[in-house]
Amino acid sequence: MPRFYCPPPLPQSGSFELPADAAHHASRVLRLRESDEVQIFDGNGHECHGIISEMAGKRVVVGNLNTANTNRESPLHITLAQALSSSEKMDWVIQKATELGVTEIQPLATERSVARLSDERAEKRIAHWRQVAIAACEQCGRNVLPLIHAPLDIMAWLQQTRIAPDTKFILLPEGASSLSSQNKPLGKITLLIGAEGGFSRAESESAQLCGFTPIRMGARVLRTETAAVTGLAAMQTLWGDFQ
Repeated sequence: MPRFYCPPPLPQSGSFELPADAAHHASRVLRLRESDEVQIFDGNGHECHGIISEMAGKRVVVGNLNTANTNRESPLHITLAQALSSSEKMDWVIQKATELGVTEIQPLATERSVARLSDERAEKRIAHWRQVAIAACEQCGRNVLPLIHAPLDIMAWLQQTRIAPDTKFILLPEGASSLSSQNKPLGKITLLIGAEGGFSRAESESAQLCGFTPIRMGARVLRTETAAVTGLAAMQTLWGDFQ
């Protein structure tokens, strides 16, 4: 069933006119017609089912709305702290992390990050990443959008997380532990992933001083986008809703 993100608030019943972007996607891209069934969600956990009751020009109205707040969220609260990489890789990571149930995404500027963002460009990239996450939620069935934070310098961010009670992991090729050797976290989890060239020695040492446990995912060195998806999938398998 086609799904469309609609900013809150959503009606509990009756009818609802889709926002311009969703209406365009429904009529021009998916070529839906009157009487087709659709779902709409607000990104805060609310979902409605309905039937397209009117299509005229750019106007698409969904009628016969019924609330169906199905919970498809992971039981794990995971923050993915991802070093900035090329635009295509960042988009891919955000898309897949959303599908894998991540709760928050914190982009980080690291010493070896290929991408560099000015304040103006950062605002545009955040808006773009949010659209990537919205599209991923529409596809995978999530009703809650992950929170995407503004990019931060890794050293400043590490100081902020020093006192956080989260269970914190950093993926390093030389990590001595595996995720399967760790106890199931009782609270929030933070997963730190490096850029294309990995972390500098100063960054990895600082992370460990701030409470991050160095984890190794097998015997092979993973690309940054592979490492993020692998780490999230492993956590969902060990402790989340993949069981």
